[in-house]
Amino acid sequence: MPGTFRIVTPAGASFTTAGGGYDLEMEALNLLADVKAEIVEAPTDTAAFVAAARDADAIYAKGIPITADIIAELKNCKVISLGSVGVDSVDVKAATRAGIPVTNIPDTFIEEVADHAMTLLLSTFRRVIEQDRMVREHRWKEGRPALLQIPRLWGQTLGFISFGRVARAVARRAKPFGLNLIAYDPFIEETIMYEAGVTPVTLEDLLAKSDFVSMHAPARPEVHHFLKEAHFRAMKRSAIFINTGRGPTVDESALIKALQEGWIAYAGLDVLEVEPPSHNNPILSMENVILSAHTASASARFDEARKRRVGAELALVAQGKWPMSVVNPAVLQTTRLQRWQPIGMGRGPNS
Repeated sequence: MPGTFRIVTPAGASFTTAGGGYDLEMEALNLLADVKAEIVEAPTDTAAFVAAARDADAIYAKGIPITADIIAELKNCKVISLGSVGVDSVDVKAATRAGIPVTNIPDTFIEEVADHAMTLLLSTFRRVIEQDRMVREHRWKEGRPALLQIPRLWGQTLGFISFGRVARAVARRAKPFGLNLIAYDPFIEETIMYEAGVTPVTLEDLLAKSDFVSMHAPARPEVHHFLKEAHFRAMKRSAIFINTGRGPTVDESALIKALQEGWIAYAGLDVLEVEPPSHNNPILSMENVILSAHTASASARFDEARKRRVGAELALVAQGKWPMSVVNPAVLQTTRLQRWQPIGMGRGPNS
């Protein structure tokens, strides 16, 4: 099809279930008056994928890593689009060197993830799984004495490591519960934190003062194993650790040791360092951990919202325009796309 804006994506790869077609992604693309577009599936084997994608106008990244080696072979690519908040499956630095914008969807599932973070916070604090188990095991009389050891929630301190969109949404939810809110994020203006009713602090102060530590750092090479053994040792012994961000930002062996040896009291985890975890991961058998299967962003609108957003980003690029959410804005200096950008968008995954 001459003159077609050709988008290549790994065959059968999906964030939910395989198949289902690309009708939702194509909605915005089909509205283009002067551009025809198509989404073409390519084999997931690296060599075969490169062969199919080498002359593509765009890559719809899902299912396989888009490595520096793959990016080096792309001769005509104008954008790499992701239907997720995280961009760790794409070598963003390599894309930047190649002059290729990388887009994500940083604002699509914020409310769901914030709801989930608050769910884990409240469930761990009130020992919901433990209380449920006591009732089912006919240990009714043990329930109240167990909670008599727990302080009231009002007046406790919640500390955010990274204060991006999700953390801000959690802060809005936490405030009515009477929690004191503090945050560590050297990349966010302190005025943004103050406007959200959150006090900026050093990482050392956050670890020492927080009754809850909520991890929101994105999965980037520079924050791999950001939290190590020394950080868990610096927390209160009564502290609860919540992670709805990315598993690799935490040294999981250190977290396991902290939970086993009582450096911290409890954890609520939606993400793990390796997913799914191996059957012998000690976390799976710990009674002071509540787990979910990296499902914080999931809701009935998940697929429709992310697919339509990917389609909208691709449609903008097909018209030669700057996408809404670009995680590597430095590429603007080398890309041929028009310098157009909606107000308040395109600030990246941690904005």
